[in-house]
Amino acid sequence: MQKVRIRLVAAVTIILLVGIAGVLQAQFRVRDPGVRAGDKFAGGPLRGLTTEELAYFTAGLADFAEEEGVGDGLGPRFNLDSCGGCHIHPNLGGTSPAINPQVAAATASGARNRVPSFINLNGPVREARFQFNPDGTRDGGVHALFVISGRVDATGNATGCNAVQEDFEKQVANDNIIFRIPTPTFGLGLVEKITDHTILDNMAANSSTKRALGISGRANRNGNDGTITRFGWKAQNKSLTIFSGEAYNVEMGITNEAFQTERDENPTCQFATVPNDVPPTTGNTTDGISAITKFSFFMRFLAPPSPAAATDSINRGRQVFSNIGCALCHTPTLKTGSRATVAALRNQDVNLFSDLLLHQMGPGLADDIVQGGGGPDEFRTAPLWGVGQRIFFLHDGRTTDLLDAIRAHKSFGDRKFGPSEANGVVDNFSRLGDSDKQNVLNFLRSL
Repeated sequence: MQKVRIRLVAAVTIILLVGIAGVLQAQFRVRDPGVRAGDKFAGGPLRGLTTEELAYFTAGLADFAEEEGVGDGLGPRFNLDSCGGCHIHPNLGGTSPAINPQVAAATASGARNRVPSFINLNGPVREARFQFNPDGTRDGGVHALFVISGRVDATGNATGCNAVQEDFEKQVANDNIIFRIPTPTFGLGLVEKITDHTILDNMAANSSTKRALGISGRANRNGNDGTITRFGWKAQNKSLTIFSGEAYNVEMGITNEAFQTERDENPTCQFATVPNDVPPTTGNTTDGISAITKFSFFMRFLAPPSPAAATDSINRGRQVFSNIGCALCHTPTLKTGSRATVAALRNQDVNLFSDLLLHQMGPGLADDIVQGGGGPDEFRTAPLWGVGQRIFFLHDGRTTDLLDAIRAHKSFGDRKFGPSEANGVVDNFSRLGDSDKQNVLNFLRSL
């Protein structure tokens, strides 16, 4: 009887210990804390702007938010009808919202587009690029999702337009399509004013540690003047003006003084003078500039995101983030130069968490697209400021989970592409205890 009691007590003890272990395991399960609530952390103007600069910011904000119509020059092919529709979360100037406005845009105002299979109501705003042409040569350009055919809006009537939507499902079936989501525009005026030598000095720093982890990285450069380009997923654009003009033309089909030729010159679909957007010759100071200049001013004067208040976990996570090598590419702070005409942009710390360099990311993330000097498996180190409020991650928005995004950075080489430069750092992250992994995630969501 005594032996039976001892066995019973031992069994109960084991059950209790297993139960406690299960509770502790559940309590310390590593997970993405999720999107940081509130829109007050991003979207306002830079501190220190003059009254005139604030006027330019406000004018740019209005144009950035404005929806374009047929009479404004929308199309013939387009992805959405406003900058703000794509760059709206958590505030104007941000990135893709939770509800994708492209679904409604497909048939808005009588348009007759089909919604492609890769565009979902609860998925990210996306643009589509085809990797190769039918003859095997590289394509790589943006193929706009929709056409204006049949659309009748407040600005114009496109019932006479006979443009036909592209066959995206054929490209999906042929595995010849990749996707990009909008990059946030907060703080880009500061990024624009980081000098080339600052970027290069940072690239040369900690060279032995980087080499040991398999990290190299290089700058993308303008093919004409050789200066470092820094905007876009592959750092392919030099300035916010170029970035604005290209997006206006590529995403909305609106020609402008930077991109004056229609992407689709179908004569039945031209409902505005070409170029569609040019500077007015009369008016006051802010009315006398074009839309792409206003877009540029808005982004140039847009403040960076504000981080959350630090906690013990966030502070620990920031230290671990650095210790395991994440900060070697996601450089916490670079500095602007002293030659900016805008005083608010001079000699400022830019807490962007990026080196603005291209890195080989392996076959797992490679999109087989070449832009400027950016190769088919290379991407610019994505700035992490504001990541705490982002919904979708990676260049194509494939995940909403930060943990998945970190793991996706690891990729072994194959016959086409070499291994990811992030493999060593991701291995370091994987070796962390659950508590430190959680601290890193908490830190990232604080940004």
